Amino acid sequence: MPLAIFDLDNTLLAGDSDHAWGEFACEAGLVDAVEFGARNDAFYEDYKAGALDIDAYLRHALTPLVGQPAELIADWHRQFMATKIEPMLQAAAFALVEQHRSCGDTLLIITATNSYITAPIARRFGIDNLLACEGEIVAGRYTGEPAGIPSYGAGKITRLQQWLQTHPHSLAGSIFYSDSHNDLPLLREVDKPVAVDPDETLRAVAEAQAWPIISLRD
Repeated sequence: MPLAIFDLDNTLLAGDSDHAWGEFACEAGLVDAVEFGARNDAFYEDYKAGALDIDAYLRHALTPLVGQPAELIADWHRQFMATKIEPMLQAAAFALVEQHRSCGDTLLIITATNSYITAPIARRFGIDNLLACEGEIVAGRYTGEPAGIPSYGAGKITRLQQWLQTHPHSLAGSIFYSDSHNDLPLLREVDKPVAVDPDETLRAVAEAQAWPIISLRD
């Protein structure tokens, strides 16, 4: 069964869940809104410019979770889903996922956003396979430190190759949907790259390479 691989932020979602988490943390009083909000915006600009320090950003995003009990952070995520993620959901994105599901393709989300934020979103799409950045957990609580190889840039290829070693799939016939030039390494690795509401850099590459360009925005 071919792999149908999806980026999440600004691809399946009409927005960035990582940045939205920072906004939620500020609005809910989980962090110092002024300092954390300014850093959140600066990291997002670095991401758009292709200059993100992913480990530094992961530490930033995990800050509100450090040492907190699982029940509390699960409640925060329920609030986050309702206020920030539900408005980003697009009918066209669900239709695309269902199209691949009905064809029998294996569905996989691969994202640079951490798994605390993205695992419930993947479940909302009915996608069981998720590769995301991971935060260290000790004794059931986040330490605030990154864990493993981040699924960002070329790291998405590394994480995908690791996943393929333990799953009966290959990249033969694979398709990858993304909006971002940060995903060019993986877009060039799959058989069928597709640009979704792409940024300017990715649009230029997609046009030059004659890759399909689609929109999922309602």
